[in-house]
Amino acid sequence: MKPKIAPVKLTKSVVENIKLPGKGQIFLWDSELKGFGVRCTPTARTYIVQGRVSTPSGTKDRRVTLGRHGVLTVLQARHKAQAELVKLSEGKDPSTESKRLHDEAVTLGQVVEAYLNDRRSLKESSRADILKHLNGSFSDWKDTPITSITRDKVLTRFRELSDRSPAQANQAFRNLRALINYAIGAYRSEGVSIIPENPVKAISDLKMWNHIKPRSGRIPLDKIGAAWNALQELRTAPAQTPISRTMADAVIFLLLTGARWSEMASLTWDRVNLEEGYWYIPDPKNREPVTFPLSSGAVDILKDRPQQGEYIFPALDFWKTKLLMGHKISGDVTIAHYTETSDLRYLTKEINLIGQWITKQGAIEAAGNVVSISAAKGGTR
Repeated sequence: MKPKIAPVKLTKSVVENIKLPGKGQIFLWDSELKGFGVRCTPTARTYIVQGRVSTPSGTKDRRVTLGRHGVLTVLQARHKAQAELVKLSEGKDPSTESKRLHDEAVTLGQVVEAYLNDRRSLKESSRADILKHLNGSFSDWKDTPITSITRDKVLTRFRELSDRSPAQANQAFRNLRALINYAIGAYRSEGVSIIPENPVKAISDLKMWNHIKPRSGRIPLDKIGAAWNALQELRTAPAQTPISRTMADAVIFLLLTGARWSEMASLTWDRVNLEEGYWYIPDPKNREPVTFPLSSGAVDILKDRPQQGEYIFPALDFWKTKLLMGHKISGDVTIAHYTETSDLRYLTKEINLIGQWITKQGAIEAAGNVVSISAAKGGTR
């Protein structure tokens, strides 16, 4: 056992005259400031401070490294030791304090990265929405600590976004709420979160969420016959083009199934069974795979479609339609990086075809060319 060295007032000359051990370490403690000392190893003299701290699990000894002699003077090391001893007396555990400081510096961008990494089952569209708002709605918050996002900042930004697009404001802050809830659970010190309350709660507290009216666009009941007649005529018109025929078939499929536009446009032949009369969505909006029945009219329409390629409605060019509707398209590398999305004049042909189709429907309706839907071929539901 090495002999215990009696405490002595640490000075520059005392520290520099300590003989370094050939192996292991020895400690020399200061006689004036309890807990302040120097640890000597074969290669260095390092200032340390040691004390006791109260933690939720009891009182524990803690040792903090202050820095090497030569980098710190004895006086500088003594001042740092006094500061650390004050922290220990206040119950601040240095082993968790550094983690807390690190967590409090975590930025919104880093939270998004961690969230997306942990939520691997998120749909691509949900990931795209989060990144869209990170780089758009909250671009100036991206590199700032998430703890700096206050209720006042939330309310100010929510009002700004709501003036531009109420629906997008709702979506942006619902995403932010989920991210901060994740941070509340992920970044904790001794069981206590670095974020005491989700600041997005302010929107709910003040009942400020924007009321978005559900989409109500539909064919009036007294116009269904006219619409059906127009679609059938478009399908069989001598001058019809592949896109007009496909468009008519697509709209009929929507009418007969109640499918969403995106579900129809992405429907492939391997997800329909025309013999047994059903179609299948593996990953719908509600995340639950589902099989739907097909009416006899819908079966007839699909049987009449040419099976060329993977998609049932291939001539529709869904991405063009989305662009013409002003929708963002995410998750497709080709479209995102190699397709012009700011100047769509190259889609003049497509917009003209859509316009001609709509104009034609108006002319047919004006002429009174209406038949009962029950009398139309495939009109059952």
